[in-house]
Amino acid sequence: MKALVHDGNGNISLQERPRPTLQLPTDAIVRVTRSTICTSDLHIMRGAVPRALPDTVLGHEFVGVVEEVGADVARFAPGDRVAVNCETFCGTCFFCQRGWVNNCEHGGWELGCRIDGCQAEFVRIPFADNAFTRIPDSVSDEDALFLGDILATGWWGARLAEIEEGSSVAVIGAGPVGLTTMMCARLANPGSIIAIECDPHRAELAKQLDLADYVIDGSAPLDEIEHAVQDLTEGRGADSVIEAAGGNATFEMAWRIARPNAVVVISAMYEHDQVLPLPSMYGKNLVFKTGGVDASGLDEVMALIESGKIDTSCLISKRYPLNDILEAYRAFEAREDDCLKVVITPWE
Repeated sequence: MKALVHDGNGNISLQERPRPTLQLPTDAIVRVTRSTICTSDLHIMRGAVPRALPDTVLGHEFVGVVEEVGADVARFAPGDRVAVNCETFCGTCFFCQRGWVNNCEHGGWELGCRIDGCQAEFVRIPFADNAFTRIPDSVSDEDALFLGDILATGWWGARLAEIEEGSSVAVIGAGPVGLTTMMCARLANPGSIIAIECDPHRAELAKQLDLADYVIDGSAPLDEIEHAVQDLTEGRGADSVIEAAGGNATFEMAWRIARPNAVVVISAMYEHDQVLPLPSMYGKNLVFKTGGVDASGLDEVMALIESGKIDTSCLISKRYPLNDILEAYRAFEAREDDCLKVVITPWE
């Protein structure tokens, strides 16, 4: 089969790889019908994810059709259309039982990082009963494509933020994760959502789609951004802040625009260490929540897609067959033509 492989030194190539086979009774084999490229794929490609293994097929955000299941897979069968979770989790260990599936003792972020991922024609999925969300007949593959990663991240970030009805929520970044975060935050009926974004196209999109009530230019000096948020929140700062950008100054921005006793969620992935300046923060009494997405409970999110309450079609900018995935990576990384997400279709 054809698959996209990285070498651990910043290089990717389209290669011929053996079709995967079942290794454990809890495994399944999925034929990939749609996949996409995530910014974290770029982090791996650049060598910025220490736990990532070289000579691995990239990708962890996709949907497909179940081709084969192991003897212990009980909930799914060949022919089922499924969205696949970006996290591999057993469901029974100490962390899984508490919903912290990113820290599964037998998994975590594995696909496209430590085991072969989805930017291929077929992929092996461990713990298939936990990994899959069934796609209803009324939901297209592209409608469900982002469920297992960026939409799961938006859902997770909004839940962690403890958004109260009528409160103010600031979301840093209006890229794919930021936009899905706003979609999910809107479901909590906040008083206002404030988007902070330096890309004019992305900022305008957040406003046009009614995902943000206010948009602040993220390229402005940090003092101006802080004052702009205060002006929109009666001088207090945002009740909840969700940092979904992962830029050079966005961590500091996150805690500075938060009101005292706010919740600050860090859902972004950074390529460099961040500084926690405790003397400057003294007295703000902030609660920080951070880490990899705990992508569980996605049946509920799929139901929101099916009902039309969440629509991620606005994120799709370009489509490429697997044959042209190298070009897709170039266009995605360059944000060519204001690209948000690319869809990879099967090999032609």
